[in-house]
Amino acid sequence: MGFFDFFSKEKKETLDKGLEKTKEGFFSKIARAVAGKSKVDDDVLDNLEEVLITSDVGVETTLKIIERIEERVARDKYTTTNELKGILRDEIASLLTENNTDDTLGFTIPADIKCPYVIMVVGVNGVGKTTTIGKLAYQYKKAGYKVFLGAADTFRAAAVEQLVIWGERVGVPVIKQKMGSDPASVAYDTLSSAVANNADVVIIDTAGRLHNKINLMNELTKIKNVMKKISPDAPNDIMLVLDGSTGQNAFEQAKQFSKATEITSMAITKLDGTAKGGVVIGISDQFKIPVKYIGLGEGMEDMQPFSRKEFVDSLFKED
Repeated sequence: MGFFDFFSKEKKETLDKGLEKTKEGFFSKIARAVAGKSKVDDDVLDNLEEVLITSDVGVETTLKIIERIEERVARDKYTTTNELKGILRDEIASLLTENNTDDTLGFTIPADIKCPYVIMVVGVNGVGKTTTIGKLAYQYKKAGYKVFLGAADTFRAAAVEQLVIWGERVGVPVIKQKMGSDPASVAYDTLSSAVANNADVVIIDTAGRLHNKINLMNELTKIKNVMKKISPDAPNDIMLVLDGSTGQNAFEQAKQFSKATEITSMAITKLDGTAKGGVVIGISDQFKIPVKYIGLGEGMEDMQPFSRKEFVDSLFKED
């Protein structure tokens, strides 16, 4: 299945709808930034810089985009404000292309992976981590894979209960232990059961405590090490879940988790309820970690593979 087979008309409509608030806020700000101006000058660029920063693109990424636009304006001399939207689109698309790996394969196990494909999910409480795991389990099962879930966030009863509910909804087994159990032990049991039952995909939920980074780092390291005893390549993916609606706070969480453990991919949730979708651009650029999935609603189908092309096309789509 080709990547863009995932982007049916229905998926594109979901993406367009999910980015509506971001798009409306973004372009209303740009309209104000160029009001009364016919040519892109220093004032327009200063205003555009403010637009990007207040749209949660982030300072470093904003300065990079502005610098590129300045170079184009200097080269082309008489760039009009009517052309600004197209130039901005090109530069954002270029930035995402340069600072990310290839678009995700969607809900397909990479061809070079020996099953089970193990995803360890990290992120602070409240970002939609457990819900994201449930949606991923649904999508992988729908794609024809046998999925096992591990409830290794043993410090919150609600997290275990929520994962069990998702397991029942999706129809996949959830491996758990009593509250307060060693998370690494849960991960070990989950992977052991998955291997014994010829599972294709294993998704491990982990605790989201950031107030004591050393403990978190030690815990995540221990979980990784015990899984390697069963499968030397595990985990194949360490996915950080971020709440897109928190804007700059998501940047800080990405920074802190990157210090605590290696992060190999990201999922950004709750983009449908916020005007802060610009955070996807900044985080992709600054952390050089691929955004694999974006959350655009409450339904199980509303977790989409992230496509740089589709994201930019939707954000800049003419109404």
